[in-house]
Amino acid sequence: MKIIWLTDLHFNLREPVLGVNTAACLDAALRHINEHYANADLCVLSGDLVDKEEPEDYAALRSRLDTLPMPWFPLPGNHDNRGQFRQSLVLPENSMQSFIQYVVPTPTHDLICLDTLREGSAGGEICEERLAWLVAQIEAAGDKPVCLFMHHPPMTLDLPMQDQDSFYDREKFLSFLTAHSNVKYIFAGHVHRAVSGQVGGIGYTTMRSLSIQAPPPVPAWTWDTFEAASEAPNYGVVSLRKDTVNVQFIEFG
Repeated sequence: MKIIWLTDLHFNLREPVLGVNTAACLDAALRHINEHYANADLCVLSGDLVDKEEPEDYAALRSRLDTLPMPWFPLPGNHDNRGQFRQSLVLPENSMQSFIQYVVPTPTHDLICLDTLREGSAGGEICEERLAWLVAQIEAAGDKPVCLFMHHPPMTLDLPMQDQDSFYDREKFLSFLTAHSNVKYIFAGHVHRAVSGQVGGIGYTTMRSLSIQAPPPVPAWTWDTFEAASEAPNYGVVSLRKDTVNVQFIEFG
């Protein structure tokens, strides 16, 4: 099973975002994917798909994503709007009514895609309604391994600025996840940096943005002094086998 993973597109059709032409970044990534990874089984987009919640941006984004030769599955981030999201993008039939959460079954794993958007906040959350849905999906998976895709990472990443307000009540959520032995891996966006590790026996990976990169934590910076790092964007190629998860970071210019 081969999965294309995109995150933090911050797509804006009309103007650059922090000096970056995010529409051109997406176009370049799609050309690269279609040339080199057209045989992938599916694509997951883990949030912040647009930068300013504009309907025309969602419409233009969809027209571009429809050039992919594989099915694609979108998730919201804190820059997204659930209403516009539902109107413009196609969601699986098994998606929740009130939140954008759904399961993508694969031969080796169940991919559980979570909506961590917390209205009015840059940070994320999984409320009781979303958690109850997640409990049901994890239990339904039985012994089948589960991978989670989400926008906000629920673990500390040693990224001082991003860790400050990344996930509401993260300790409670992580303790829930680690109590379920079939939850094997978490893929998250939001931080615009590549970090991999393990928490409570669960592996995790975050990734660079498809467009705008956050600076590394050293030398120290604040949101007042933030300047986008001059690092290449990338997307992920995730290979899932019965007992193996591999993630490659693909720079496309």
